[in-house]
Amino acid sequence: MTELYFSSSQNPPRWLVVMGVSGCGKSSLGAALARELGLPLIEGDDFHPPENVSKMRAGIALTDADRAGWLDTLASTLAAHPQGAVLTCSALKRGYRERLRAAVPELRFVFMELSREEAERRVAGRGDHFFSASLVADQFATLESPVGEAGVLAVDATAPPAEQVSRARAWLEQEAAAGPAP
Repeated sequence: MTELYFSSSQNPPRWLVVMGVSGCGKSSLGAALARELGLPLIEGDDFHPPENVSKMRAGIALTDADRAGWLDTLASTLAAHPQGAVLTCSALKRGYRERLRAAVPELRFVFMELSREEAERRVAGRGDHFFSASLVADQFATLESPVGEAGVLAVDATAPPAEQVSRARAWLEQEAAAGPAP
């Protein structure tokens, strides 16, 4: 397998967000890509303030105001990694993605596409996470698909993990060869 290096002498640094609704597999793909690319992993859920976690645990959907400080923290955390990083973050709205892009203009997104039914099934099966399964419908109502935005790859969240990683790596290689995002 060819190693993908993002050194300043060969390719520009890379920052990547693995995004999508809860239960789509962001954490799994993000961790696999971080290992493959030799980049640090930033788990977005770890940065939610306690108030947000309490709301989600209680089945209360977050508002844009609830997410504002969290997104600012994620943006500054990404920007603090000058050689790149992989972030897992729902990034449901275009405005949220633009907020992250403002901090790191070269940011790319891998969108984990998943049906509502499959997301509900997966989230209901997770016993160790604060996100209530009752909130999946709200996430789909909030989601503004990034398909068609520059610097976005859509990946089938039901595909085998090795296929997801392979597809994302190939796309990142193409993106690196093409140069900085528009």
